[in-house]
Amino acid sequence: MVASKEVSLISFVYAACSSTYGDSQSMPKIEAVIGKPLSPYAITKYVNELYADVFSKTYGLETIGLRYFNVFGRKQDPNGAYAAVIPKFVSQLMKGESPVINGDGTYSRDFTYIDNVIQANILSLVSENKESLNTVYNVAFGDRNTLNDLVTYLKEYLSEFDNSIANIEITYGPNRDGDIPHSHASIEKAKHYLNYNPQYSLQQGLKEAVKWYWENLG
Repeated sequence: MVASKEVSLISFVYAACSSTYGDSQSMPKIEAVIGKPLSPYAITKYVNELYADVFSKTYGLETIGLRYFNVFGRKQDPNGAYAAVIPKFVSQLMKGESPVINGDGTYSRDFTYIDNVIQANILSLVSENKESLNTVYNVAFGDRNTLNDLVTYLKEYLSEFDNSIANIEITYGPNRDGDIPHSHASIEKAKHYLNYNPQYSLQQGLKEAVKWYWENLG
């Protein structure tokens, strides 16, 4: 944001995160209601929002923050230091390995396919609605599925390429410290101010993602 100010940019769109909701128990998650962060990562994402607010009020920089919820899709690295759960599970299942679910699998997330995110990014960049500026938006599908649901879908869709995957057992481990039990986004604000209209549910997105992974990681 400092660089944007120094070169006199008018607007700035930045990546925020659903981790900002922290220990808030409200469901679905509404932008104006957050809790205390549960991890160092969550703190850094919340600080980004505070900086954006100060820069908009002090320097007139027009900002939009996008709180992404569990993004997944093609090209996501299953082996990186911050590998998301979906490409990691897909990679393991393709190798005939058992994915490990932290906890009993009943934790739920608002999994968001990458094409929904791209739509939100573009809408934020081109928005001419002054009321849409200097705030944050949830970017999600507006639904939630458990980790058990997720693995069931992955086994079903991957079995279309290798039917032995349907028989792979799932392993359960301890809960991870700092994990929130459930995450479900309200996307009404983004719909109203940005005309956001996500097209891919978890199931629809997984079918696209699984096909890409099979063709590129197999």
